[in-house]
Order: sequence, then C-alpha cells, then structure tokens
Amino acid sequence: MMNTQDTLSTSAPGGGGEGLVHSIESFGSVDGPGVRFIIFLKGCPMRCQFCHNPDSWSTEGAQRMTADQLLDRAERFRAYWGREGGITVSGGEALLQMDFLIELFAKAHKRGINTCLDTSAQPFTRREPWFSKFEELMRHTDTVLLDLKHIRDDGHRRLTGHTNRNILDCARYLSDTGKPVWIRHVLVPGITDDDALLHELARFIGTLNNVERVEVLPYHTLGVYKYEKLGMDYPLRSIGSPTPERVENATRILRSGE
Repeated sequence: MMNTQDTLSTSAPGGGGEGLVHSIESFGSVDGPGVRFIIFLKGCPMRCQFCHNPDSWSTEGAQRMTADQLLDRAERFRAYWGREGGITVSGGEALLQMDFLIELFAKAHKRGINTCLDTSAQPFTRREPWFSKFEELMRHTDTVLLDLKHIRDDGHRRLTGHTNRNILDCARYLSDTGKPVWIRHVLVPGITDDDALLHELARFIGTLNNVERVEVLPYHTLGVYKYEKLGMDYPLRSIGSPTPERVENATRILRSGE
C-alpha cells in the first residue's frame, strides 16, 4: 500500500501534471451546489466496509488526463450549471493527488469555474510539506464535502482500517478557516445507526461554525457486484439498508447539533 501522505501526480508531455482518473459524470445533482461535472480519481488508502467502489482503491487502469483536458471537457456542459454549479472532484481519495488537485482547481478558478472537493480527509496532517499544500488547495476550493464515517476512533478503525483523529482535526481546521463544508454521514444499520453515536456526532458537528448542510446517506448494497467481479468478499453482505424512518431520525439528530 502507498504511503497516504504521498501524492500521485505524474509528469505530462506538456509539462503539467496528470490526474489518475477513474471515471467522469457529466450531470451530478447531489455532489455539491447546483449541477456538477464530477471527476472521480483513483487511489484510496481506506477500506471502508460499506464502500461501493472497490475498483477505485487501486490506481491500476487509471485514465491519465491533464487539468486542461478535464476542464475543456467540463466546459462543454457549462450552460447547464447555472449560478451555483461547477466541478466536483471525488475519489477514491482525491487528496492523494494533491499536486494535481492544486493545478486543476487553480486553473478552474482562472476560468471562473466553481470548485468542490469531496473527501474523507484521511490523508490530512499538519506536517510539512503536506499541510502547506493543503492550505494552497483550500485557497482554490469553494466547498468541501466532508465524509465523517464514524465519530469514535475505535469504531472508525473497525469500519475503515484507519483512525479518525486527523479527520476530526481537518474538520476543526476547516471550521477555524471558515471554509464552507457539507457534512456527509453514511447510515449503516448495526454500525453507525445508533442514537448514542448519532448524538455524539451531532455534538461534534455543533462545535463547527462552517457547516452549510448535513446529509445522511443511506447504506446500500449496489456495489456488491463489483466485489464479485474483483473476486473479493463483501463484508456487510448480511446487512440491509436502513428504513426511511431511521434515515429521518438520523437526519433530525445530526442537524440538531446536540
């Protein structure tokens, strides 16, 4: 496995970096404000038990594209964005390709394109040189979609294989700097669908002063076929989706701030 503090930028013939792209969605309506052109990058250090895109974990088979190539393609759909739309970069874990992200978002802003980062913040650290690069990226980022997968460190380790301490630190940093954030939380029956955990997460969210939206994402098994195709066991096969009532309950708690 790669070091999670490393980036995956490579050199392009024209001198700019290339991103390792998994896929592109031209008309996204739930991944940031307005209509979004969504770029999914490859590579992820976490192994979330509910992940529906295990094919994005490895960088193998990625399509290499420059920032200008992606923006040129995105701008074909600019007429549909309205005032709020733009581009969203997701993953995998997009922060593994930090240098490429900085170039992409800086060039997007020069074209007047709104930028949104969808991240679990797992690579976040205040160590240098990573932190200075993250600060530069944030200067070119309009909104962050932050996935908070589990509020307790032990539960987060069981669910993803990694600590959440640096992730919560990232949330605090974004709050301190006033960066607009949408909080996302996947509701998994028997794992995160627990009122005590939800209230604990709500209290943490309540300490942040930059949260514009809180979204509860119902767990689903639509990606099981990908595990089968990759010859992998799906760890949550016996768990079903939460009921609409439980999703409503979680949404109410998390938006209460207590």
